[in-house]
Amino acid sequence: MPSPPRVARRSDEGVLDQAKAHLGRADPVLAHLIAEQPDFDPRAWLAELPSMDAFGALVFQVIGQQLSVAATRRILDRLLESFDGRMPAPAQLVSADPDRLHRAGLSRRKVATLRAVAAHFADGSLSDASLRRLSDADIEARLTAIPGIGPWAVHGLLIIAFGRPDVVLPGDLALRKAIQHTYHLDHLPTQDEVLRIAEPWRPYRSLATAYLFQAGFDRSTPDPASTRPQPAPSSASRASPPEQSIGTSSGRWTRRPSDVGKGGSGPSPRRQGDRAQPPSLPSMLMPDDEGH
Repeated sequence: MPSPPRVARRSDEGVLDQAKAHLGRADPVLAHLIAEQPDFDPRAWLAELPSMDAFGALVFQVIGQQLSVAATRRILDRLLESFDGRMPAPAQLVSADPDRLHRAGLSRRKVATLRAVAAHFADGSLSDASLRRLSDADIEARLTAIPGIGPWAVHGLLIIAFGRPDVVLPGDLALRKAIQHTYHLDHLPTQDEVLRIAEPWRPYRSLATAYLFQAGFDRSTPDPASTRPQPAPSSASRASPPEQSIGTSSGRWTRRPSDVGKGGSGPSPRRQGDRAQPPSLPSMLMPDDEGH
């Protein structure tokens, strides 16, 4: 089976423009995000990371399970330092003293998972080339058979190492929070709701996910202007009516997951000046529960 097409890189402007146009037509909320960031490059964060094949991406994803962005990056840096600044090869990880890996900050369970993954790559039962020939679903089925590897880790691999264009991470807590805020939901969406919301994005769910992660990062980054001293509100401003927004008679725009893709107007995300650069996308991925 031939490998599916890769997510458009910045040099492939035609494919990227096609993906943006599809998402803009399919989802008015994404249309606002895309219009707000015309120069957004969904793969720019790769420059911040060592080059990673399938094995390296799995190592990265296992490190990041249930950890904050900062903790993930600290552990990755310590692991690279213990292997002369490079991502270890599978055979190196298999032969490494488990205590050496534990001292880098990995839990005993994660050490066991990484050693199991490394053993499959070291003995040739898994390889970057053989996985690339499989569909996304077949890759997930193959890798989640390894104890400690859940769908979230595999979905990250598909984005990081293979650049697959139609990947969404329904179990990712950061993505669920970004969707709740961006779509003005009154609850944290379940994994099934995330999948329903993402259905109109096919076949470009990876790009849509990247925009939502960026929106979540922008929301968590303080605006420098907001830290400046503000004058006390006047009596007139204290009496101003509550802000109204789009959609419901109460003035609160709430979009049910079942409404996504049916057209209509969504809320316009806030405009900002210069944006801080986010940490690398995969280091923002935090699984709600890998289930292993």
